[in-house]
Amino acid sequence: MTYLAKPRLHHPTLTKNKVGYTRRDYEGPVSTLCAGCGHDSISAAIIQACWEIDIEPHRVAKLSGIGCSSKAPTYFLGASHGFNTVHGRMPSVLTGANLANRELMYLGVSGDGDSASIGLGQFANAMRRGVNMAYIVMNNGVYGLTKGQFSATADRGSKSKKGAINTDSPVDLVGIALQLGATYVARSFSGDKAQLVPLIKGALAHGGAAFIDVISPCVTFNNHAGSTKSYEYVRQHDEAVSVIDFVAPGQEITTQYAPGELVEVEQHDGSVLRLRKLHTDYDPTDRYAAMSYMNSHAARGEVVTGLLYLDPLPTDLHTSLNTSAQPLNTLGVQQLCPGASVLDKINAALR
Repeated sequence: MTYLAKPRLHHPTLTKNKVGYTRRDYEGPVSTLCAGCGHDSISAAIIQACWEIDIEPHRVAKLSGIGCSSKAPTYFLGASHGFNTVHGRMPSVLTGANLANRELMYLGVSGDGDSASIGLGQFANAMRRGVNMAYIVMNNGVYGLTKGQFSATADRGSKSKKGAINTDSPVDLVGIALQLGATYVARSFSGDKAQLVPLIKGALAHGGAAFIDVISPCVTFNNHAGSTKSYEYVRQHDEAVSVIDFVAPGQEITTQYAPGELVEVEQHDGSVLRLRKLHTDYDPTDRYAAMSYMNSHAARGEVVTGLLYLDPLPTDLHTSLNTSAQPLNTLGVQQLCPGASVLDKINAALR
């Protein structure tokens, strides 16, 4: 329960990362989500990723909307900045915070109801504007807080717990992210920590609009036969395009060969994403080929996971708008209010 604080005492032998924190320092209160909820597995993956890449918790700003998924940030990075917005509005609030202070690392957490229904326009504009953020959607295909109605990402033909068949076409957030210009696009499964942790590491280090759609089965309302978001269905239909490793700047890059081609892609901060391809004909740097590959496998009922697309040289919103290199809260009065003469020049240039 969230009102039960975890013990502050840490055993002296707990391993610390390069910035002096143990893994426990990246945790939050005890989760109140249902036992076995995929969202808790995603929270654990975020904790592991942040600890392994030596992020200082207070340098992270985590934002969310409404829903089971948006409760999850309570349960990780308890020492970071946090803001729980209204339903569907996380991307715009995060955009404003990002423009005001570019020195923080931004993590947006949302759900399929929060991002694919009321927040679809917010999601789309965050992707096309290239907001520097890691945007994680915990996708279970239902509205868990309101007793399991189909969400906008539920597949046509899937069956609800009460036996109803979904007749609506699904909203594919990965396809939208690819089409609108996101520069890091991935899909994963909450039950595959080995794949999810390095994907989160890569997204946090990316430096542009990074989006990860994580299928996260709802054990209460959407984990039954006939659901395409259940643990059993995803495990049986998972089509991984690659095995991914994340190498932080300063680490030695070593190679372990596996079947298929090995591709190493350096990101803007010097980190390296090492992709061991399971399908040699798949090119993660070709946006349109990624869309075609994903659609063709979706038609077969397969869930394509892994790093689907990556632009190693992303352009973020700050670059597009030529904003101040300094956070707004560090600017002085003279810079923020330069006087009437400067305002007159700006107005004259707009006439």
